[in-house]
Order: sequence, then structure tokens, then C-alpha cells
Amino acid sequence: MSTHYETLHPANSYREAFAVEPPATLGERHLWPRKPGGFIVHAATAAAMAHPPAAGEATAAPTAEGQADADTTRVLVPAQWGLVPHWVKSASDAKLRAPKLAHAKSDLASTGTAFRDAWLNGQRCIVPMQAFYEDDFRTGKAVPTRIARVDGKPMGVAGLWARWQGSDGEVIVSYCLLTVNANNHALLQRYQQPGSEKSMPAILNEGAYDAWLTARPDKAKEFMRQYAPQWLTANPVEKKADKVPKGWLD
Repeated sequence: MSTHYETLHPANSYREAFAVEPPATLGERHLWPRKPGGFIVHAATAAAMAHPPAAGEATAAPTAEGQADADTTRVLVPAQWGLVPHWVKSASDAKLRAPKLAHAKSDLASTGTAFRDAWLNGQRCIVPMQAFYEDDFRTGKAVPTRIARVDGKPMGVAGLWARWQGSDGEVIVSYCLLTVNANNHALLQRYQQPGSEKSMPAILNEGAYDAWLTARPDKAKEFMRQYAPQWLTANPVEKKADKVPKGWLD
């Protein structure tokens, strides 16, 4: 699964696609793990994130049963891409782990050590993106390919978030993307390393955004589905030496 995706530009894309206010300053257009990005949650969840329970306890998001009085306005939370579980011991350990925890396989998220607490505590989010990148190896070498919606609209990808706080008070809010198997996907099965299990981001339907954020943990996996291949388009891109694809610069 790719470790590179494209954030939303221009700013009004956040309002139009997700009904959230954009960041005061747009960050980097091309994002890699451990870089500052952002995710979408309900305002009640963001408030709980800002005032978490006692140290050592996982931060739980409001569940479906607790949403009646919760603020379900969507908000964009600035965060690092690459999950930092709440039990990580130090900031240096967090930096090492984050790039390896940029994605979570949806079928393992409820049992994997790094992601289990976030899944079971309902720490779900939506990651806005314009496109993601995969390598096409069919020519014998990696050809970077930009994958986006056919209609050009942003995608909301299912994710998990975490809040880590060190002994010195340093706080890292982070997130990962949830993925689904794509071995039989008409488009995505062409990409990634030959012989490897194919995967793709768990792209949510627009009408399911709020339901995903409030679903009970035992119902959340119902949202983990392949996105229809006819709704996606793939275009090879040419990379510069600094690894940023030509034609997609600000």
C-alpha cells in the first residue's frame, strides 16, 4: 500500500466535500508518513481529544449510544500521518514507529497490538485526500501512478486516530489509513509489488461519513469495502529527483 497521498487544494474543497472549515494555512500537497496532515472527526470527539482521561488510559470517542447530546459538527484536526499508540514510551520511539504504522489492515485492526485500542475505543476518523499513489511494476520497473476519483472529487478514507502524551507533556496526535484487500479489484490488483497481497484505502461513500464516525465497534467493519473500480482512474506520473510527481505541484 502506498505511503504517499495528495491533500486537498484549494481550501474550499474541505467545505464542499466534507462540510469542515479548512486549515488556516494549507500544508504540503504531497504527504508522506511522519509529515503533518489532518483528519476529520465530530466536534465532540475533538473536544474529548483535547481533554483526555487520566494518563495511561486510552482516549475513547463518543459511540452511537452517546451521540444524542454530542456535537456532531465535523471538524478538521491537524495531526501526524503514522499512528503513535498511547502506550509508546518515548518521543524517539514514536518517530521510529510512525512510518511503519501509516496503514492498518481492516481485518486485523481489532486484534493488532498497535491498532487494537484505537479500534475498540471507537477512535475512528476520515482522512481527506485528492489522490493516492501506487507503483505499477508491469514494465519491470516501478512506475508511480496517481489514483483518483473519475469525477475529480476528493475522497474520504476511513482511518484511526491516537493521542500520545510523553512524561514531559509533549503531545502527538496521529492517524493511520485503514485498508482493504484488493487482490480481486479490477484496477488496484495491477499495482504494488508482484506477488504481494494487494490492498487499497477503505474509501467511504459520502453518505456514510457520519455513520462511520459513530458506529459501534462491532458494526464498523461493515464499512470496510472495496471502492468500485469504475469510479477510479489511474494515471502514470513522472517523478522529479525530489520524488514529487511533475504536474502536481502547487
